[in-house]
Parts: sequence; structure tokens; C-alpha cells
Amino acid sequence: MFGEFIKKKLKTARYKILENGSYFGEIAGLRGVWSNAKNLEDCRQELKEVLEDWFILKIQAKEKIPGFLMKIGNRHA
Repeated sequence: MFGEFIKKKLKTARYKILENGSYFGEIAGLRGVWSNAKNLEDCRQELKEVLEDWFILKIQAKEKIPGFLMKIGNRHA
């Protein structure tokens, strides 16, 4: 469930090269989920880590996560 969500969202990531030559990546609709690195590979890895941390923080805060439905017992959260 967690891994599938991460993979799905990473497929929607958008990357661009900034004027200083670094790479910027973000996932639309997920406020605060972005990365900036020297190369594309590092940018992708950093974005994955940011997304995972963001997801955990949302779960801990019991906040809704766009595109993720969590089943608890017989109900959905």
C-alpha cells in the first residue's frame, strides 16, 4: 500500500533544469514535496526521500493524503 503509493506518485514527478544547472523536481498536488540537486539521479532520490517523509508525517498527523485511502478496521480514513 505505502510502496505502491510512492511509486505511483513518483511517476507523476516533473523535473526541470534551473539556470544554475541544478535539477528541480516536484510532485503536483503534494504541497512541500520537492527537491533540488546537482544531477537528475540525486534529484530523483531526494524527491523519493522527501515524499516518504512527507507521507509519514501526514499519517502521524492523521491528515488526509491526496490519492491515498487508508483502511482501518472496517472503515476508511
